[in-house]
Amino acid sequence: MHPVMDSVANPDRTSLGDTPDGETTARIAGVARGQSPVPLSVLDLAPVSVDTDATEALLTSTELAKATERWGFHRYWVAEHHGMPGIASSSPAVLLAHLAAATGTLRLGSGGVMLPNHAPLVVAEQFGMLEALHPGRFDLGLGRAPGTDQGTARALRRTSGPPSAEEFPQQLGELLGLLQDELPIDHPHVDVHAVPRETQPVVWLLGSSDYSARLAASLGLPFSFAHHFASANTVPALGIYRDSFQPSNVLDRPYAMVGAQVIAADTHEQALHLARPIALSMLRLRSGNPGKLPTPEEAASQELTEREQAFIDNWLADAIYGTPETVREELDALTERTAADEIMITANIADRKAKLRSYELIAEAYRLPGT
Repeated sequence: MHPVMDSVANPDRTSLGDTPDGETTARIAGVARGQSPVPLSVLDLAPVSVDTDATEALLTSTELAKATERWGFHRYWVAEHHGMPGIASSSPAVLLAHLAAATGTLRLGSGGVMLPNHAPLVVAEQFGMLEALHPGRFDLGLGRAPGTDQGTARALRRTSGPPSAEEFPQQLGELLGLLQDELPIDHPHVDVHAVPRETQPVVWLLGSSDYSARLAASLGLPFSFAHHFASANTVPALGIYRDSFQPSNVLDRPYAMVGAQVIAADTHEQALHLARPIALSMLRLRSGNPGKLPTPEEAASQELTEREQAFIDNWLADAIYGTPETVREELDALTERTAADEIMITANIADRKAKLRSYELIAEAYRLPGT
């Protein structure tokens, strides 16, 4: 166990809630459907383009959740970002409550809640309430980055000090203790109880480096790696996670999910047309100029410096895009290369028809049962 966690979390790492081991593992591990070698899942950021708005983006998310449930995808996660005009998903718990009401069996979760932005008690209460409304359907994916700029992060935390991701282990320990209602006797909040807590979400750790990989391994928790953010780190981080994994009452063996940017269209040219705006949006974000997702036409005509073009080219090289056949071939290669237990597909497309079509083509390529 992580050394800081010993003093905060339950030292025997019992599973969250009272769910028996087998049932907890079943809630984590998905089922491969159709011809896919592993379960396929969805990560949605609710992107907003220059010619749409947040309302339309969230309606698209709702339609996509219903469609991917019907097609046979396993789980559907939503992200947390703040102060970004191009992303409507700023409050995962609120959006998840809406999506749960619009679906019936689809597993839902956060990808993720950025824990440093929140009091652990608030997160425990929010996801406890989600579980009380729709028992057994939620994952609580946790990240340690702020998902925003430092000024917004300070406003979220109501502190004047600099944001510190190094407090994450303590925050995680407190959250796990609140979820289990088992804070140590010497903890300052030992008399505080998160309500409701009849059933609890499955906790995942998210990351794009080996930090969360090591922490997830030490706690025996499932781990999701953001390949679309840091593709060079994917295999090393997963190797660390698997090699250092300590069995727990949550999992008896490692369970690793890999997130990838994947765009399918009827032709390669159409897929590239949809991918370019996402690449340009990422360039602007990394340059400190976040905004709404540009149109494909704007992205195609944008004049770029040599360095900017190199960024776009590298981003496109890490993404998977093309015809359904190409996408399936590259996804299968990614699964084999990383030995992923599950693949989570994100397609940051704002156009509703094109976005749903992309996921539908992937479902059809793998002969998922709902196609």
